[in-house]
Amino acid sequence: MSDALTARQTQVLKSLIDEYILTAEPVGSESLDKKYNLGVSPATIRNEMMDLTKMGYLRQPHTSAGRIPSPKAMKFYIDQLMEERHMSVAEEVKVKEDVSGAKNNLDSFLDEATHALAQVTKSLAVAALDEEDKLWHSGYSYVFENPEFADFEATAQLFSFLEEVQRMHELFFRRMTGATPIEVIFGEELGWPGFSPIGVVATHFSAQGKHGALGIIGPARLPYSRVIPVVRYFRDVIEEVYGR
Repeated sequence: MSDALTARQTQVLKSLIDEYILTAEPVGSESLDKKYNLGVSPATIRNEMMDLTKMGYLRQPHTSAGRIPSPKAMKFYIDQLMEERHMSVAEEVKVKEDVSGAKNNLDSFLDEATHALAQVTKSLAVAALDEEDKLWHSGYSYVFENPEFADFEATAQLFSFLEEVQRMHELFFRRMTGATPIEVIFGEELGWPGFSPIGVVATHFSAQGKHGALGIIGPARLPYSRVIPVVRYFRDVIEEVYGR
């Protein structure tokens, strides 16, 4: 089967991913028919979902008749389908106010920046500098708002990972390719135990001649349309204050 999607398949896929990001539940054809104006019958939607599953864009959890998107689908969504939701001017001003008191010390600045990034995205924020054995992170409580982390083992794996500087450095400075300014990595791509439910949005920055990374870690269904432009803005603020 050809990997190229038809316009209708693309529409079905986008609607399904939008719904999955909102609910964290497998999505069925009936719910798409009721909530999204796709202009076709539930049976047609169901057939398209079956084809998308064969093409590797959707998966069917064995406990449900609904489907969830694969990393392949999420990357297609991020690259071609989603519309970024940028920060408002008021939000941008508040971020600069939140970090302005720490402008004379990079350590304090990254501490404030991760705290502000966590607040804006309602997610776990992390920063690191290459060649330094220190991490900055904030927003642990937001992890528990996601049903993916109701599983104790998944949460324990994530929190344990955050304490392992070497693995964080491997993620930020070796697994990230630098091919694009903002990178999205899915846990199952890393091949690390317990990381399948996880998604990462991260970027590199330069500050005082040092190479750093800043990012968000959360479920694979992160609200990318919001998180990606926010992470980009924080990178720009860091480089504006400390230069490249």
